[in-house]
Amino acid sequence: MKFDTITIDRQDAIWLVTLNRPERLNAMSQKMLLEMDSACDMIEEDTSCRAVVLTGSGKAFTPGFDLQDQAAKTPQGIEAWRPLLKRNFDSVIRFWNLTKPTIAAVNGPALAGGCELAMACDITIAGNSATFGEPEVKFGAGIVIMLLPWIVGPKKAKEIAFLGKDQLSAQEACDLGMVNQVVSDDEVLLTALGIARAIAVVDPMVMRRTKQQINNTMEIAGMTRALEHSLEIDLELEGEGSVDKKAFLEELRKGGLRGALAWRDRRFGG
Repeated sequence: MKFDTITIDRQDAIWLVTLNRPERLNAMSQKMLLEMDSACDMIEEDTSCRAVVLTGSGKAFTPGFDLQDQAAKTPQGIEAWRPLLKRNFDSVIRFWNLTKPTIAAVNGPALAGGCELAMACDITIAGNSATFGEPEVKFGAGIVIMLLPWIVGPKKAKEIAFLGKDQLSAQEACDLGMVNQVVSDDEVLLTALGIARAIAVVDPMVMRRTKQQINNTMEIAGMTRALEHSLEIDLELEGEGSVDKKAFLEELRKGGLRGALAWRDRRFGG
């Protein structure tokens, strides 16, 4: 299958999936999300695939869901938002639920939905210059996949979410448990692929069951139910519509992303 927004490089038992919209820093458009879903279907069906590495092309992992999609056609009301946010949610959490181990090789900014995607992978390797964060509140949006409290605990999750922190260094993210290892930028992909190759040596049944054990622990603790309930709250937030979000999207239409971010940062003294 040919993709327009991602690439797949099959390296024996390892599948390297690359988000490939470098001109937009790999922002996740609706088309990209659909192609990510198709890639995950292929991964599940192919018995020769034993581990997956996910990375971004160019200078970024991904800054999250493509806000210019929303600026071009902003949904109105909960029912209009529902299919959009459900696709965002499902495409990211798919990497948590894949039966094959998933490894994120974070080679630059991983923000908002991109931060959630990095956390949804089983193991996350980050380069020294990678940055993480959840800036949504700064432009009147909600967090779609509320993995943060499950990864860092509620106190730190509130600090990051309430302040819209979007400049967490790779080492800070590692200290919080969002990242497994921090390596030099030129070693990120090599390290992730090395881990994937070590995983691929193990009987895939054993690896599948081991991942199932850990994920089931989180399931028993209520993670899936909590994430789904959180998505419903985000639907209410987007359906009601924040004045901040409306203003941000208007700035985005007028001056592009750079202008909208400058408007946002001026509000916070940046």
